[in-house]
Amino acid sequence: MEKIEVVNSLRKTALELRIHLLNMCCQVDGALHIGGDLSVADILTALFFYQLKMDPRDARKSNRDRFILSKGHCASALYIAMAMRGFFSMDEVVDSYGQIDSRFGMHPCRTHLSCLETSSGSLGHGLPIAAGMALAARLNHQTHRIYTILGDGECDEGSIWEAAMAASHFKLGNMVALIDRNRLQLDGKTEEIMENEPFAEKWRSFGWNVIEIADGNDMKQLVEGLDRLPQVGDGKPTALICNTIKGKGVSFMENDPKWHAGSIDQETLDQCISELKIRYQADLEMEEGENA
Repeated sequence: MEKIEVVNSLRKTALELRIHLLNMCCQVDGALHIGGDLSVADILTALFFYQLKMDPRDARKSNRDRFILSKGHCASALYIAMAMRGFFSMDEVVDSYGQIDSRFGMHPCRTHLSCLETSSGSLGHGLPIAAGMALAARLNHQTHRIYTILGDGECDEGSIWEAAMAASHFKLGNMVALIDRNRLQLDGKTEEIMENEPFAEKWRSFGWNVIEIADGNDMKQLVEGLDRLPQVGDGKPTALICNTIKGKGVSFMENDPKWHAGSIDQETLDQCISELKIRYQADLEMEEGENA
């Protein structure tokens, strides 16, 4: 398959993921962390449908790539991506999400879902766990990668930088961190709460390879960034800084911290899905024009 066909297929998958998310945001009791779910949707799509070496039929296969959603409050986006990939049914996710007896809590829990690598949601823990997994893999002469998605607000946590320092020290070239750089967190702009910039230089100063993705909601750029990952034995961990938009795809949610979490009614859902489809078609036509 030509790379442009791969990218277009991934774009369609990301659209479907967003539609499932918004349907869920309308149907479930309570709220989803919909702003971050929408900003990370393209990254999850690129990972689960392009990059990660894993088999839903054998989720514990020893040579699988490992994935950790460190920003665990975006569990609903993860569940939908995994359901679309075939790990479990979409109906079970939507029908039981957030209920007391459900396998699908508001944060991922490995006790209830053995196909997860770890429970997450207490911010700052995912990268340290990934570093331990990466070191263990190297000591066991295994060649898989360990991927972790972080939030940029999460990078306020000191444990992130302790793990970054350790990963560099132990030369964990099998470790990849993808940062959802949407510049917003629960109560405002990241740069006003705890300034991250110069962000890329911070990661480089800790001894990491850095790949900056100008538009982390652009599937073509995400695929190109993933294709640039060095070999596992390179000796340096890699950070992909994905500049995204919180609430991406729904105009009234975009770049608005109020939509860190929320719910929508049926009328709003219909408007959101209509807007998503119009944007998707416009982007597709623009891409076709550029490649004509």
